[in-house]
Amino acid sequence: MAATAQQDMGRGSVRRWMLQLALPAVVAQVINLLYNIVDRIYIGHLPEVGATALTGVGLCMPILMLLNAFAMLCGAGGAPRAAIAMGQQDNRQAERIMGNCFSVLVGLAVVLTIGFYTAAPQLLTWFGASSVTLPYALAYTRIYVLGSLFVLLVMGMNPFVTTQGFAKFSMLTTVIGAVCNIVLDPILIFGFNMGVRGAAIATVASQGVSTVWVLRFLTGKRSILKLRLANLRVQPRVILPCLALGVSSFVMLATESVLNISFNASLSRYGGDIAVGAMTIITSVSQLISMPISGVCQGGQPLISFNFGAGHRDRVRQAFRCQFFTCVGYAAAFWALVMLLPEAFVRIFNNDPALVDYTVWAMRIYMLGIFSTGFQVSCQQSFVELGQAKISLLLACLRKLILLIPLIFLLPHLLPDPVFAVFLAEPVSDILAAVVTVITFLTRFDKILDKGAGR
Repeated sequence: MAATAQQDMGRGSVRRWMLQLALPAVVAQVINLLYNIVDRIYIGHLPEVGATALTGVGLCMPILMLLNAFAMLCGAGGAPRAAIAMGQQDNRQAERIMGNCFSVLVGLAVVLTIGFYTAAPQLLTWFGASSVTLPYALAYTRIYVLGSLFVLLVMGMNPFVTTQGFAKFSMLTTVIGAVCNIVLDPILIFGFNMGVRGAAIATVASQGVSTVWVLRFLTGKRSILKLRLANLRVQPRVILPCLALGVSSFVMLATESVLNISFNASLSRYGGDIAVGAMTIITSVSQLISMPISGVCQGGQPLISFNFGAGHRDRVRQAFRCQFFTCVGYAAAFWALVMLLPEAFVRIFNNDPALVDYTVWAMRIYMLGIFSTGFQVSCQQSFVELGQAKISLLLACLRKLILLIPLIFLLPHLLPDPVFAVFLAEPVSDILAAVVTVITFLTRFDKILDKGAGR
């Protein structure tokens, strides 16, 4: 039955398939968002030290983003390759891809745990931690890093569940972990008076539960692709194409880490701890747009990749149109809401009057061009879904490395208010990157379809 369901991606209503695959992926991303922000919500409301602790935990974000980036190097690169192989009726190759990705994820987890745990004090100081915020940042980071294996396996292997057509089961991987986190957070943070350490322990434990869940599925009877011992030996000819395709997603997340460092360093210099605290809240709110859009693209990935591999050009076009208009519509709606009601979003994380007022002002500047995210992400991710690693990588680098990071450091020297200039760098780069990405997509899409998947 499962195998038939997978093959049916080449038949039936494209809109129905898109809804069936994307809706659970979006729900999973929204729930996954709770992993990222629920700790900050509780920490931001700690008595007396909430604002300071929230700022400290926000300084951990570059390390957390890097762990996610390495997970997606394998997951976002391997899952589309596996889907293309399945579309070509080569499930054995798809299983080799999945097994190789699993082994690389385990190896990366060991290296990253040792490296980040050892270097955490120096890295957090470099990221902008002051003597006041460093203790909170270090306490959270070191506990979270000890659970790196869980982070990488959940994020890196769950896409292989989605790519087989089991979007609901993939969603449950995230739901189970998020529910555990929501339950454990208040118990450990407030009940056991563990503060930021309790938040970190709750997150690691929850990710451990999710890891067990996803691995049981991939080694069980329901999975079309099985995680087999024979496929765990890393083969360059299998893993390198996956890593090449995953580089664009890796760069997007890794540069998000560099971007976070750049923002915090500049804001710490020009605005102090309150500016860094505001950026922590703004980053959390911005995930409310980025993660659902990512979920739509994750839902579209198996549908587009499978039909591209099977040579169904019209279905690829239909699936992309569904993905594109959904992303654009959501981004526009979110932009309108956040511009009208910024204070409602800010108060989710903290009620300190000074921090609230400062963040509302900064958020309206930062979010000015956020409506363009739907255009940029849907088109850039389509290149990943079509196996076009080089184009996707270039476009992934464009917004952050080529535009945004230089503007963060350049604009404060050109405008009279340096803090305003730092926040303004975001909408300028958002709009420019969206224009270039859409133009690139329109000129390349038909050529890629004409060439096919190299069958």
